[in-house]
Amino acid sequence: MFSIFRRLKPPAPARSRPSQARRPRMVDIAGNTMGTTYQVRIATAKPMDEDDLAARIHAAVDLVDRQMSTWKPDSDLSQFNASGTDVWVSVPNDLARVVKTALGISRSTQGAFDVTVGAAVNAWGFGPDGPASKIPDRQPFGVWQHLDVRDDPPALRKNTKMYVDLSGIAKGFGVDRICDVLEEMDLTDYLVSIDGETRVSGSKPGIDGQWRVAVDTPTDGDGEADVWDVLQLKNCAIATSGDYRRFFDHDGQRFAHTIDPHTGTPVQGAAASVTVMMPTCMLADAWATALLVMGPQKGIAIAQARNMRALFLFRDEAGFREVTTGDIID
Repeated sequence: MFSIFRRLKPPAPARSRPSQARRPRMVDIAGNTMGTTYQVRIATAKPMDEDDLAARIHAAVDLVDRQMSTWKPDSDLSQFNASGTDVWVSVPNDLARVVKTALGISRSTQGAFDVTVGAAVNAWGFGPDGPASKIPDRQPFGVWQHLDVRDDPPALRKNTKMYVDLSGIAKGFGVDRICDVLEEMDLTDYLVSIDGETRVSGSKPGIDGQWRVAVDTPTDGDGEADVWDVLQLKNCAIATSGDYRRFFDHDGQRFAHTIDPHTGTPVQGAAASVTVMMPTCMLADAWATALLVMGPQKGIAIAQARNMRALFLFRDEAGFREVTTGDIID
């Protein structure tokens, strides 16, 4: 009897195959906040619980709304507006931060941006009291110099009667808070927008990886707007203020929702729209309003002096005329 032994070759070492990276996909999340909508577009190859992400995003903007809304009687801002003068009122840190930023821009613009014009906003029919039935009587001017903010502990104080309205800065801050949520989850390629106030980061799937944002032609109506220009953005925020969305006409005169703090009335002789690009959406939101209020000459001058990336659109006989400052990318 004999045996036949078959020599077995030692097993070959396992070969490592090059890993195939997942292709980025687009995750879209949307919801309602501040009387309007938000949209979030995220380019990512990471697996994630999209429902959990959506819940975190909504919680972030809902918190901003509950702190800074003038439409909610129980918001922190509404409670401050209802308080007396010459007393410190405790507020959340984010609310103090936004007011502090607003006051800094008020100083830089000699009061062209002023969050204390809330009484005039309401009287002209652009606040929670609803549309005005007639041209209101003379309203208080902006009194931002009489509004104080404290960091630690966070609190606000008014030295005269006033009504604070953060509608020119809070939506931008809401965009930034959504971006904070994404960054905390290591998501760095995104586009976030609330009612057109937008911030982008990183790149999007595609040939050139660029995020693009359209600037509307400032024409009247509630339908889909015509596009004036499409801007290519990289790691920045963009916001627009104008006279073409919220306004009413009286005796052939247009009254837009942006109040001039120096007169207590809607701005007159301003640009049809001003679009500003800045590192954060809170700053872009506020500065777009400030430049609109300042008027053509002062607004363009301060944008040029600060090398600010801005696009002004003015109505003329031919339709619209464009003026840009800074490095507008398109």
